[in-house]
Amino acid sequence: MNETTVCVVGNVATQPVFRETATGSSARFRLAVTQRYWDREKNAWTDGHTNFFTVWANRALATNVQASVSVGEPLVVRGRLKIRSELRDGQSWTGADIEATAIGHDLARGTAAFRRAHKGETPSDAPAKPEPSWETEPTAQAAETAHQQQGQQEQRGQRQQHQEPALVT
Repeated sequence: MNETTVCVVGNVATQPVFRETATGSSARFRLAVTQRYWDREKNAWTDGHTNFFTVWANRALATNVQASVSVGEPLVVRGRLKIRSELRDGQSWTGADIEATAIGHDLARGTAAFRRAHKGETPSDAPAKPEPSWETEPTAQAAETAHQQQGQQEQRGQRQQHQEPALVT
């Protein structure tokens, strides 16, 4: 298919507007994408031109945008670019829309906590799960894990002994 797919990184400029229609959920918001460049004369980063895109999300993506996105947050948006032109009050206006296929927070500028939305469940109904402890395992689990890893390494070693070399032509 001949369509223009883009990936843009910017900040949410307007509060997302959520609508429930006969064809499904829909959400839209404006995304500000500002060019930044290193100015050698000032020896500092400088903001350049800002482009504004209207981002459209549909179905489950729209529902998750409503629950997850707020003004000012840095996002990465991937989708199909649509340029629209219209005549308003005798003047020609041109706008750029993105029909989003994926939206996520920009983790280069902050952290996020992902919660999977289950079918038929709105994101606000999802039960909060405790964060796993990544620091250390309890001693009984650590011993069992070490035993399992040792068994897996022995199995790999046995498999490698029985393998024949590959023929390269």
